[in-house]
Amino acid sequence: MDKITPCLWADGNAEEMAAFYISIVPDSRIVAVTRSPADNPGNKEGEILMIELILAGRSFTILNGGPQFKFTEALSLQVLCEDQAEVDRLWSALSAHPESEICGWLKDRFGLSWQIVPKVLLKMISDPDRAAAKRAMQAMMSMSKLDIASLESVFKAA
Repeated sequence: MDKITPCLWADGNAEEMAAFYISIVPDSRIVAVTRSPADNPGNKEGEILMIELILAGRSFTILNGGPQFKFTEALSLQVLCEDQAEVDRLWSALSAHPESEICGWLKDRFGLSWQIVPKVLLKMISDPDRAAAKRAMQAMMSMSKLDIASLESVFKAA
């Protein structure tokens, strides 16, 4: 486990979350499962308390903490995508709340926010041609799922 590891709070569904995330993110696996001891006040003895996993080569923990806390947009996982096929695949697998989708952000079925971002967009919005960068940014702000071809078309427009 890394020295600093994000811990995702679950309401009794840590195992389902871990299985879902490792099924859609390459280079991912469960590393360890910790079961609740008899004296834990929040879980029954033997229930999954915590799952350590690797997502895309990075350490995460999912804690079965209970119903007290929910995810907010203040935390999101950003995935830099190589191409439109990867954007489409991840969007299709993760998107569960269409009403909350905007400019490449979505929420999955657990309420966790994700940013599905084509790498090329980062190059566009940091381009020295500030007018082109602004066009790309404005186009991105009007989209739900990001469309690389549309972004490139607007970026290259004179």
